[in-house]
Amino acid sequence: MAIKDAFIAELKYESSLTKKMLERVPLDKKDWKPHEKSMTLGRLATHVAEITHWASDIIRIDDFDFLKDFNFKNHIASSSEELLQIFQSNLDKAISDLSGMGDEDFGKSWTVRRGEQVTFNAPKKVALRGWCFSHTVHHRGQLSVYLRLLDVPVPGMYGPSADEKM
Repeated sequence: MAIKDAFIAELKYESSLTKKMLERVPLDKKDWKPHEKSMTLGRLATHVAEITHWASDIIRIDDFDFLKDFNFKNHIASSSEELLQIFQSNLDKAISDLSGMGDEDFGKSWTVRRGEQVTFNAPKKVALRGWCFSHTVHHRGQLSVYLRLLDVPVPGMYGPSADEKM
């Protein structure tokens, strides 16, 4: 199996779980946060929907400089439809970009810097796992806690949740 096929299969599987979580987000409570240092529900949910863009950035840009390559906008989706559209758009692009990769491309180095300061350097296959896959799972877990605290039924991820029995 080609490396890209394994990544695409995993991305599709994890994205199906992420979508279940995003579908439950009550954006009428988008300004709610569990602690003063926490992101708001709306920002966290939008961030989860956006994270898959890192796959495309890792594939397209070998030397990523936050001072030049990062066009961050602290956007918050205004509706569930917009949230899911952001998610699907980033997912579709990531799958398309992964589809064009050869096995040798995954061994190429990906560097992250802020100007002259290098903060990360690893093979693209390692960067994809951390900056895209694990990053999504991390924030998806945070989002599940937000949902629980707001008394929104939490969907099961790798099995049933307390709200979804077998």
